[in-house]
Amino acid sequence: MVSERNLSKNVCIIGAGPSGLVAARELRKEGHNVVVFEQNHEVGGQWLYQPKVEHEDPLGSSNVLKVHSSIYASLRLTSPREIMGFTDFPFVVKKGRDPRRFPGHKELLLYLQDFCEYFGLREMIRFNTTVEYVGMLDYPEFGKDLRWIVKSKEKEAEERVEEVFDAVVVATGHYSQPRLPSIKGMDAWRRKQMHSHIYRVPEPFRNEVVVVVGNSLSGQDIGMELVDVAKEIHLSAKSLDVSEGLSKVISKHQNLHLHPQIDSLHEDGRVLFVDGTSIVADTIIYCTGYSYSFPFLDTKGMVIVDDDRVGPLYEHTFPPSLAPSLSFVGIPRKLIGFPFFESQAKWIAQLLSGKRTLPSWDEMMQSIKEFYRSREVDGIPKHNTHDLANFEYCDKYADYIGFPHLEEWRKELCLSVLRNADINLDTYRDSYDDSEMLQEAYQSPHFAHLGPETF
Repeated sequence: MVSERNLSKNVCIIGAGPSGLVAARELRKEGHNVVVFEQNHEVGGQWLYQPKVEHEDPLGSSNVLKVHSSIYASLRLTSPREIMGFTDFPFVVKKGRDPRRFPGHKELLLYLQDFCEYFGLREMIRFNTTVEYVGMLDYPEFGKDLRWIVKSKEKEAEERVEEVFDAVVVATGHYSQPRLPSIKGMDAWRRKQMHSHIYRVPEPFRNEVVVVVGNSLSGQDIGMELVDVAKEIHLSAKSLDVSEGLSKVISKHQNLHLHPQIDSLHEDGRVLFVDGTSIVADTIIYCTGYSYSFPFLDTKGMVIVDDDRVGPLYEHTFPPSLAPSLSFVGIPRKLIGFPFFESQAKWIAQLLSGKRTLPSWDEMMQSIKEFYRSREVDGIPKHNTHDLANFEYCDKYADYIGFPHLEEWRKELCLSVLRNADINLDTYRDSYDDSEMLQEAYQSPHFAHLGPETF
């Protein structure tokens, strides 16, 4: 439903990464008063590289982490820059910067800084400020206005600041809190164990025997990076049915080996795999993903994280009992993130101004139950609830707010990269055959207003 009401709200956004920045822009555009709390000294969130990790718990078992970013020094994007940009702010090559289609992480940070400057977002951001508590001012009644107490602390300040907001947008990301497997003997294993959250450079692993647990993008990347320094690298994967690309990489390197899951760890340094084979290792790196974590958020149990399912959330964004005054941007994974975050931000902004309304509580809860049921039918584990990997869902979401569907060239470029990476894991970022689609992209409205001299 759409109306022309325009109510200005005082809104707090937690996090100045990609989702927080685009939320700030859309909320201000809709006439709201916005404050963004950012715990670091600069924008970027996950993309603000933090090289110093020596004081972080190696397994990230603490609920409050000192380091937010999980980016390692050599990380390059897994998607081409053409599909990454917000709809009205393309991620183009700039003079004197990293010109590659799959640039390093610093290039994306510079893009986010450009976005921040171009739209004048810095004035809304309180840097070096940690949000310690977010809670309801009064117990909510559905349909009634709800307000939020936010307690924050600036790094150098002695006292916490307590403020009241009409709405809170949580945009803290989900690649910081390590998710660890449960392996027999983990506690007894006396050698080095760490989560990839604190992996930065390969040098500390020189001449070591390293087990990399997890066959995700980071596991493959780190495994390939270690071949030049480590004595042996043993990749442990849930399935030995690996991609053609990974098979090619393993066949190229004599010190890179593939194993099934780990059965148990032993005090003498032995790592026993479920097929009965074993090796003695110096280090285990867990590339086993991340969990959603909101240690500051007190919703009296109305929003919980259960095996990485944040819920109940209507369309991965709104808790029905607290909507629209509490919302989340950036929860979904495995989609083209920036345009989706933008559509989430627009919807939140318009709901808060009264231009749009949500369905009834019953309808939202019914929708959530049906979604959960469909995931179960498809055999998708609960911890993958928010892994969408679905263009149709992005388009359906866009329809709620009259946001444009993902462009066909954006979808096709994305699929083309996935196919290429599947076959050519170690070269797909530098060798590709999608020039026709690229030309279509550059002629689209997303790029066209920039002029041909940009490329």
